[in-house]
Amino acid sequence: MAHLYLVDHQRLIAGETVRLTGDEAHHAAKAARLRVGERVQIGDGRGHLARAEATSVDADAVELVVVEAWMVDREQPEVWLAQSLAKQGRDEQAVEQATEVGVDRVIPLSTERAVVKWDEAKKTSGHERWRRIVREATKQSLQPYLADVEPLHSLTELLERADIQFIALDHRAEKSILDVPIEPLPGAAPIVLAVGPEGGWSDGEKEAIVAAGGGLAKLGSGVLRASSAGPIALALMRARLRQW
Repeated sequence: MAHLYLVDHQRLIAGETVRLTGDEAHHAAKAARLRVGERVQIGDGRGHLARAEATSVDADAVELVVVEAWMVDREQPEVWLAQSLAKQGRDEQAVEQATEVGVDRVIPLSTERAVVKWDEAKKTSGHERWRRIVREATKQSLQPYLADVEPLHSLTELLERADIQFIALDHRAEKSILDVPIEPLPGAAPIVLAVGPEGGWSDGEKEAIVAAGGGLAKLGSGVLRASSAGPIALALMRARLRQW
């Protein structure tokens, strides 16, 4: 299976030596059975990618020499996912699949009808778990950028932000995700695709979205699970922006 190893705060320049430590080293040495002389792909999560050759392999540390390095420009405008908390791990599935599609940022979202709630302790542990899910999915899918995971937001807090294009997914919306108005040009504000709870947005939430200048968009005629709506919308938006 293809796999990307992430390195933090190290230069990916041809001829430079980089080190994998911790979980990255253990995976390379034990799970992937990396051997001296073999080549792997590495990245820094900020668009820099490289192919590197292993010169020393141990479960605690793996040393590699960069053979070839390149930079991948981030697509513009960025596309973010605001994912409402959902039961049975469907919110986490959505985050994982959205990362595979190439989401630029993830925002946990608290909504009126959501069954799952994060208390103060869960706000910390849940945030860290989503970050781990994003990191692992980034490596598995060879994404050049590691998406940021923001702290839990309420819908009100998110709608108060002036630096985004907000689109809420709603199966009763008149416009499709392919037709809802957006500013598609490079340099435009990030497009935030918001997935509501399994019970849907409340009337008050939809009124607030429209009042704040946000859009409502549907994905076909059916109703998708919380685990699939976001990733599908993200893929369609990427295609609409000609980023795929």
